[in-house]
Amino acid sequence: MQIKDAWFTVEKIDDITFAISEYGHWEQVHSYLLIGAESAALIDTGLGIDHIKRITDQLTKLPIIVITTHVHADHIGSHDAFETIYVHEADADWLKHGIKGLPLEQIRKDMARNITIPVPDTFNPNIYKPYQGEPTGLLGDGDIVELGERSLIIYHTPGHSPGHICIFDTKKRYLFTGDLLYTGTPIYAFYPSTNPIDLVNSLEKIAGMKAVAKIYGGHNDLEMDASLLDEVQEAVIELRKQDVVRHGTGIHRFHRFSVQF
Repeated sequence: MQIKDAWFTVEKIDDITFAISEYGHWEQVHSYLLIGAESAALIDTGLGIDHIKRITDQLTKLPIIVITTHVHADHIGSHDAFETIYVHEADADWLKHGIKGLPLEQIRKDMARNITIPVPDTFNPNIYKPYQGEPTGLLGDGDIVELGERSLIIYHTPGHSPGHICIFDTKKRYLFTGDLLYTGTPIYAFYPSTNPIDLVNSLEKIAGMKAVAKIYGGHNDLEMDASLLDEVQEAVIELRKQDVVRHGTGIHRFHRFSVQF
């Protein structure tokens, strides 16, 4: 199925996996729809500039479980359109009561700047507010979400946020890394609400995964080769050796990715 849309770009990864991307915004956010035999999982719901449910309705009629990689505005924008929302327990308070460490004024500025295509009439950055609500359920490290003939393993990977998670699809051997790992722009670990030590520990955690075939991040380049994990392991060693794993040490560049503390 090929979907043409004014705001979202839909890319077919395989017959049961789709990327839903917002390339017209400077953050180039990716959400992912994973279809099982009994239900589907939507990993994040994007910026909220336009309504992602318009796209998921065209891709599946199965009930959808929203799995939140982390509670930042650019990943929870359309949460209000879905009934079933899961989040790691350490980010649940942010989902219910608001994102810590990022003022609303800054979120609105970030949401409105450097947009390269027309936005829908319904989007007004001056009154934009990130989603707040009660999650359906809480996730923990090692939990498994069953979609029917497709299992997703949850890995708690804090640092970018306290409850950040990565999701490993055992059927396809895809690792969805949210904002823990992506290429193109630095991984953000400089906000007051971030924890550089936790982030590096989390990078080390996923670097040790041997079964991964492909990596899909939350921003920029859509697909990353699993060999990137070897580079991540080397970067972890180097960052600790240089004693720079703390706020204020700037951008640290490696061959295919970078981190900003």
